[in-house]
Amino acid sequence: MSDLDIAKNELYEENLTLAIVKNGTVLFETRSHRISGFLDAVETLGSTLAGAAVADRVVGKAVAFLCVYAKIKAVYAAVLSRSAHAVLKNNRISCEWNELVENVLDANKTGVCPFEKAAADISDAEEAYRAFKHLRENLKSYR
Repeated sequence: MSDLDIAKNELYEENLTLAIVKNGTVLFETRSHRISGFLDAVETLGSTLAGAAVADRVVGKAVAFLCVYAKIKAVYAAVLSRSAHAVLKNNRISCEWNELVENVLDANKTGVCPFEKAAADISDAEEAYRAFKHLRENLKSYR
């Protein structure tokens, strides 16, 4: 079974929001919603993520940039945004999805996700990573 298949199985069998697998081993899994789980994985595992496969419930442009930053090789998304698809394709990251959507919405489903808004004008994965870390800290301080 491929790393991507293992990640997809973990995602659904364990009711996760994110599973990351490399060389047949689960490196990271979470039930954390939104981009926080992926940021935690990047901060915790760093360069170990290079070449891994990711299965995520929702992949927007922000998560796609994190995949580029972490040098992920394959992505599965239950829901994938068109802008995320473009980022993954342009960076030669293999991707599969169940549903392709225009935008990833915020938690209340009343507007575009704040991380997607931040990603809209970014074209560099390293810049994206720094911007998303900063945005997450700012959003935490409002809670």
